[in-house]
Order: sequence, then C-alpha cells, then structure tokens
Amino acid sequence: MGDTAKTVARRQLPLRPAGPDTVAALLDWYDRERRDLPWRTRRGRRPDPYKVWLSEIMLQQTTVKAVIPFYERFLRLWPTVAALAAADLDDVLAAWAGLGYYSRARNLHKCAVAVVAGHGGQFPRTEKELSALPGIGPYTAAAIAAIAFGAPATPVDGNIERVVSRLFACRHPLPGAKREIKRLAETLTPQRRAGDFAQAMMDLGASLCSPKSPSCLMCPLQQDCHAHALGIAEQLPVKLAKPDRPVRYGIAFLALSEDGRVLLRKRPQAGLLGGMLEVPSTEWGDDWLPVDQALIAQPVRADWWSVPGVVNHTFTHFRLELMVMRAIVAPDASLTFWAAPERCRWVARRDLGSAALPSVMRKVIAHALKEQ
Repeated sequence: MGDTAKTVARRQLPLRPAGPDTVAALLDWYDRERRDLPWRTRRGRRPDPYKVWLSEIMLQQTTVKAVIPFYERFLRLWPTVAALAAADLDDVLAAWAGLGYYSRARNLHKCAVAVVAGHGGQFPRTEKELSALPGIGPYTAAAIAAIAFGAPATPVDGNIERVVSRLFACRHPLPGAKREIKRLAETLTPQRRAGDFAQAMMDLGASLCSPKSPSCLMCPLQQDCHAHALGIAEQLPVKLAKPDRPVRYGIAFLALSEDGRVLLRKRPQAGLLGGMLEVPSTEWGDDWLPVDQALIAQPVRADWWSVPGVVNHTFTHFRLELMVMRAIVAPDASLTFWAAPERCRWVARRDLGSAALPSVMRKVIAHALKEQ
C-alpha cells in the first residue's frame, strides 16, 4: 500500500479514548523518532540525575537550541554536582551569562550545595524530596523523578500541556486549565518507561504537535486526538490575552578608562539580574529622567556624552529602554558615592566576553562602543 493510501486509511479510523493504546503508540514513535540531545542516554542505560537536573533547569523558558552550548560548557567546567557545589558563584553566573532568568543560576548553585551537604552528593529519588531543593518546582521535580529514576511521575511543560489539551479537547483557557490538564496527563502516565513517555510527549509537542499548523496527518496519536476529530487542534490550548508589558526607562553610564577598562558594578544578590554585573545606571522608572537629574547618579565625575539611539530589551514582565552616556576617564578616577564603589570593578575590554554580564548589559556596552 502506498503512502497516500496509508494516510487515507488512517484518517478513516474511528476515534478512541486516550489510554494505554495511546501510550504504546507514542512510545513506539519515540523509539523511532526521538531527538538526539546531549543530556539523553541510550535506551537501556541509566540516566545521570545530575545531567537530567542540569538540563531541566536550563530548559526552563529557554529553547533547546539555545541551551545546548551552555549545557556542554557547564559539563566541561563542572562535570559533577560536587564540582558545581565547590565552584565560586561568580564563576557560575559568568558561565550562565546570556542564558537569561539569572535566578536559575543562583538556585542552581544553591541546589548543588544542598545536594552535596544534605544528600551526600546524590540526588533524592522522590518528587517530595526533590521539591524541597532550591530552584526545583513541581514540574522539575516530576521530570527528574521520571527521567532520572523511572518513577511514574507526570511533568507537564508547555509542550505536554499542548499535546494533552488537544488529545482531550480541553477548551478551558490557560492558565486556569493547568490543574485539569495535569490531571488528564496523569491518567496517561505509565508505570513502566515513565521517563521515556514524558520525553516522548515533549518531543511530540516540539515537533508534530506544534503551536501553529500541527502535522496531524503524521502524528502517531491522531486516532486518539479529540481536537483533531473536532477540527479544532490549531485553536488549542486556549490562552487568555496577555496584557501589554509596561515600559521602564533609564540612563546607563559607560565609563571607559584611558587604559582600556570599563567600569562595571555587581547587582545585589536579590532581585532582577541578582549577582550579575551591570553598567551603572539610574533607577529604571516610568518615564525618562531629565539629563541634569540623571547626572546625579553618574558613577564618575566626567564629561558625559550621550550616545545616539536607545537600547531596548524585553524582560518577562516589562520592556526596558535605556539611553547610554559615555565618558573617557583617567585610570585613577575616583568613584562617586552614587556608584556604590564597594560593588564596582574595572574590567579590561578584552575580558568582557567572559564577564558575568546579562544580555541587556552586553547590548549597552556594544551600543556605547560601536562608534569607537
């Protein structure tokens, strides 16, 4: 029978409730089509809980493509949880720079320390114990328990959420439907190969069951999918419209010393971009400060020049627009009180690539230096 005939025959199969046959069909598909990812082990080999945990933390709100080079670099630097626990937090933040959501990096280090100090360097096996560790929420605990230890746990990320909402034609809008989607997903979780099943759901959502234009004719679960039968797959999951992000404004001061160093400041550990390095700036407010008021916050007394243009950056809950001012200062220039000198350091331009600078601050520096 040709491919076309197979497709037609498949489309004519009657809808069946999602259940054990769904699980078997998905695992068969996964055994053939699974993504080759650096944190996955071959079938029959025991996964390394450290690698599973590290990948799951990095993958939160980040794409697989973006994570892979960071994951591989972390393993080169800290191949075990004990090595990561012994690392300096500043080094961890520097290695994380560019991956975003920097509280994850701080909690990553805290968690490694907790695993070594409280569990002898071995990750606990249960969701309850895993959830007690820093930075591990319900999803991550379930993912580690299932993937690393084979426990019948049910992680539900965005991909799995989409697959389940379509399988069961769940038309309640997110985020209110999360609890119901979790309950439905739990009805499918098998006692055996729970980790493979979770990863198969993730792979299906990342490939065939995509947010737009899902490839239903190629999907191994087409016969089980109520949304496909109703012709509403593309409409699910239903999401409430997000409010517009507010905009904040600030002025950053790029001080460049005559010997080629840039003034950077370490942000407080708590809060946004905690513990990372920044270009000193004014507070980020609801409107632009007049330049004469902004200059009160200058880190060094100097002749500041306004760099044309604005740096734009989008955070989860707001957008940021930064004007940048630049000045050339003497190597022994004194810092002002407003610079918070105890948190400042001069960094050679050649060392900026390895500094713990978040993406927004790399944008500021590139914008400030682009005309040099």
